[in-house]
Amino acid sequence: MSQLQLATWPEVETYLARSTGIIIPIGSTEQHGPNGLIGTDALTAEMVARAVGETVGALVAPTISVGMAQHHLGFPGSITLRPSTLMAVIVDHVASLARHGFDRFFFVNGHGGNIATTTAAFSEIYAERSLHPAGNRPGVRCKLRNWWEGPETEALCKTLYGDALGSHATPSEVAMTWHGFPHAIKHATMAPRIAPTGAFHDADDYRSRFPDGRIGSDPTLATAADGARILDIATREVAADYRAFVQEA
Repeated sequence: MSQLQLATWPEVETYLARSTGIIIPIGSTEQHGPNGLIGTDALTAEMVARAVGETVGALVAPTISVGMAQHHLGFPGSITLRPSTLMAVIVDHVASLARHGFDRFFFVNGHGGNIATTTAAFSEIYAERSLHPAGNRPGVRCKLRNWWEGPETEALCKTLYGDALGSHATPSEVAMTWHGFPHAIKHATMAPRIAPTGAFHDADDYRSRFPDGRIGSDPTLATAADGARILDIATREVAADYRAFVQEA
């Protein structure tokens, strides 16, 4: 019973008697270059979150699949929430679950564009509790964990892809989706082989600087076998962080 959607309310009540921690995958619905799935950031976050939930015996909430991705709107299929909307979504998720007794919220993130907005939402959650007229209410804690940032995960991806790893539409995240969704594997010819790098602003600026959607990457290097290895190591590292988080005093 790792997925909240597949549990009954009595099962959740029983779970809360032994743990008040919950994992919330959060990602994005945005272009990932010529061979990357639009759902990559949500799919990879969910894959890691579910694997961690099974490993540690934690409940995993429904994935927040649409994130802050306005800069990808120059590519068909991309969807974004405004930062203020995403903040409200996160605050309401936490408030709903806190009402039932959850107090440790571990967000497994798959999209760099979510980081600033999610941490701002955490500040709103803490401010509301600190400013409550009755005084500071019982402690709720939130943590954002980017699944790709563990030292072993980063080392493996660097070993596999070197300078072709890049920062968007990376071979590592494409490999993860190829492992998880082999029926959806896509192939495409890309030129240059490694995409350019650099900064960007709004959607039109992004599209003009990175016309095929990639940043610094060569996702043609991805393989499903690589994805299995990356998922295994990321799961182990994220699970260790979850255990430490829920055990904090």
